[in-house]
Amino acid sequence: MLHNGQQISLNRHVKGLFTKVTLLFTIQVRLFAQPPGIFAAAILKDMKIRNAFNEPGLPVIHLCSLNLKNMKKVIYALVLPLMVVGGLVFANRETKNDTSQKATSKPLSAAEMKTEREKWEATPAGIQFKKWEASPEGKKVLAGAANISKQVRDAANMEAVITSLSLPPGSRVGFGMMARINGEDYILSFGPENAHEFEQLHGLKVNDKIIIRSRSVSYAPKYAYPIVRGDYVALDGKMIYKRAPNKGGC
Repeated sequence: MLHNGQQISLNRHVKGLFTKVTLLFTIQVRLFAQPPGIFAAAILKDMKIRNAFNEPGLPVIHLCSLNLKNMKKVIYALVLPLMVVGGLVFANRETKNDTSQKATSKPLSAAEMKTEREKWEATPAGIQFKKWEASPEGKKVLAGAANISKQVRDAANMEAVITSLSLPPGSRVGFGMMARINGEDYILSFGPENAHEFEQLHGLKVNDKIIIRSRSVSYAPKYAYPIVRGDYVALDGKMIYKRAPNKGGC
């Protein structure tokens, strides 16, 4: 353990070192611009800061004995540790920021979701949607979605018959077709079409009997049928389409 006198001396040494680093860093551009052979002491004299390097009790760097090449080495030796420490502090700060952002992006609880839904239902769009749900058209679509809800929840096989290779006018669900499942009509949607991804699906014909699996069924006032997302399709016992897993692994 350091005594008071030793601690004071060490503090003065550290303070002096940081003073040198600050001054050297400030004048390094001017030093590097001088022709080789010019001594740092002459520049320090012009800037009237020579006395800053001669405080009693501080380790003195004899600048007048250093040429420009050696001066660069001294500056790098003093500045490099500060750059390393600064980098570590910045990295630690970024890590803390990332951690706090992840902590604040947690999923909403059931109560929070209910509150948000109630807020939305009070908006003009929400009011319009509630009216559609209560209409005969809306009730029919909701009943169709409920008709296959268990199979969708379990991603189970569902028998379907292709009824049309085109979607209702104005549909914006990507590539798809109409299919009948358990006596109800559905929009079978596969999303935006990519090169060759749906190549075998284009070979389907009306009245083809297929097996599909889906993990999602949705509806909207714009559509007269529930929308089933096609995740798997088999024809005559042979798989002709399977949706690639998301990047998240699901």
